[in-house]
Amino acid sequence: MKFFFIFKFFTLLVISGFLAGCGLVEGAGKHLQPLSGAIKSKISNIGSTPSEAMLIRLFKEENVLEVWKQKSNGTYALLKSYEICAWSGQLGPKFKEGDRQAPEGFYTVTPGRMNPNSSYYLSFNTGFPNKFDRAHGRTGTDLMVHGDCSSRGCYSMTDESIAEIYALGRESFRGGQRSFQLQLYPFRMSAKNLAKHYKSPHVEFWQNLKIGYDAFEISKTLPSWDVCEGRYIFNAKNPPASAFGACPTQSTKPELMAQVMAKQQTDLAEFNKLVATYEDDATKRIALAEKRELEKKQAAERTAALNAAINEQTLGISNAVGGFFGGLFGGGQKVATPADIIAPIPMPPPNRN
Repeated sequence: MKFFFIFKFFTLLVISGFLAGCGLVEGAGKHLQPLSGAIKSKISNIGSTPSEAMLIRLFKEENVLEVWKQKSNGTYALLKSYEICAWSGQLGPKFKEGDRQAPEGFYTVTPGRMNPNSSYYLSFNTGFPNKFDRAHGRTGTDLMVHGDCSSRGCYSMTDESIAEIYALGRESFRGGQRSFQLQLYPFRMSAKNLAKHYKSPHVEFWQNLKIGYDAFEISKTLPSWDVCEGRYIFNAKNPPASAFGACPTQSTKPELMAQVMAKQQTDLAEFNKLVATYEDDATKRIALAEKRELEKKQAAERTAALNAAINEQTLGISNAVGGFFGGLFGGGQKVATPADIIAPIPMPPPNRN
């Protein structure tokens, strides 16, 4: 009878957990870790709540993951920055399965992409390949943001960081949000950073990403994105017919996009100016290197000529000294050779008397 009551008690606990909507008792799993008092205070201080929408941005070169939260007025504020523990590959997008490249672009994370049973503590799927990636034939599976501080094509965080980021996403979904946007960048999209990498084959792709980056930087509102003419388009009023079809001309935020285009022109002028400077500097460095190489070659030739002259002069002096001492001791006569010195002395004939 005692066993029956104990069993019934635990059954009620489990049922209550399922009725709570998680299938587990609160706090029973690492994916259910509550938000700390410190992060709740940060959320309150920026004028948001845990249930509000969120945005995540990652920057490879700076090794930074940012979590932004939406405020009551619809704009977003930076909540917290986390250090990326590791990411795979080089700057640039992912192209194919197995290239160990961490993706770049705009992605959407839904509740179904959250993985509480990850082998890397906790994780969520980036959503790669998205519409842009598929249009360009890019392949890859299970590209994650996860814990465990190791990467094979993913973005890796410390377990402590991913636990908090995961909890922020969980609370946003619990608040009724259907997804959050994930923006993956090679670096902060300034004209200076683009110019620094102007020789990269990905510059045109990055300049396309910069449009969405600037739209957010100017307005602090979330840009919608789609794909047309083989590129990303932002805040379009109507969806394009296809990924390579004509782009719609009308925007949901025409004033903002006009500001973005103006910024694009300004930044492009700065980019071209910086690239010209880098090219000029490169030309000067090449010219200087060639000049130094020529000077080095000429110095080596002068040294060789000087050594040859010294050797010739030394040989002349040696011959002159040899001739002087030969005349002094030999009187100009034939100098005895070893054969002369050891030649046998003839003996007188024997006396036969």
